[in-house]
Amino acid sequence: MRRNTIALNLGKLMLLIMVVLSVYAMGSIAFPYLIPPFPTDIDFLAQKPDTLIGKRHYMIAFYTHISSSVFVLAAGLTQFSKTLMFRYPIWHRNIGKAYIFTVLFLSGPSGFIMAFYGSGGASAQWAFLLQALGWWYFTYMAYVTVLKKDLVKHGEYMLRSYAMAFSAITLRVATYLVSSYKFAFELRCADDANNMLCYPNFYITEAWLSWVLNLILVEILILAGLMRYYFPALKNKPHG
Repeated sequence: MRRNTIALNLGKLMLLIMVVLSVYAMGSIAFPYLIPPFPTDIDFLAQKPDTLIGKRHYMIAFYTHISSSVFVLAAGLTQFSKTLMFRYPIWHRNIGKAYIFTVLFLSGPSGFIMAFYGSGGASAQWAFLLQALGWWYFTYMAYVTVLKKDLVKHGEYMLRSYAMAFSAITLRVATYLVSSYKFAFELRCADDANNMLCYPNFYITEAWLSWVLNLILVEILILAGLMRYYFPALKNKPHG
């Protein structure tokens, strides 16, 4: 029993470290855009045409999205802390309110606008559109269920919401891994055999999988009874 507890705690610690480092990495990516002279020739924006950079509504959506999403990733992470949830419930609620407000009025809508201009054509744009809509819906339902004091459903919808938020990190991790793989084995995109590992095919694939896989994982955790970890009284009750 003691070994199992130690292993569980180590597992949770490693997962926490990985997520914190991922959030830090996202912050590092976003930060250069937010300081003068607000460059548009680096990373994400460097891949966009000048005609798009010149669209005021797109740039407003972009800056809103990157600045608010970093906060959302950090704030959302705290919502799954059992210590914060039960020992410091006021902090849990206030941070949760900030998370929900930011997603519903800033991150979600701005992501929806940006989705129409996503790279990779219509297939990738549909992936980003559905991700933005799903993110908004799950977050809204998290708000509705907590108002009804259905804390179990609230927790499940928050997990789904954060899975959608975390897709930004999943997408970048997938990009890094595939890029490293191609570099290590000297694979060239000019070769037809490598088409699925190159733009636009791979970008379309990861646009979908970045949130679909996250959502599948969350549904598995919910079905496995993750909510019983937070609410032990459920252990003697069937899920549903």
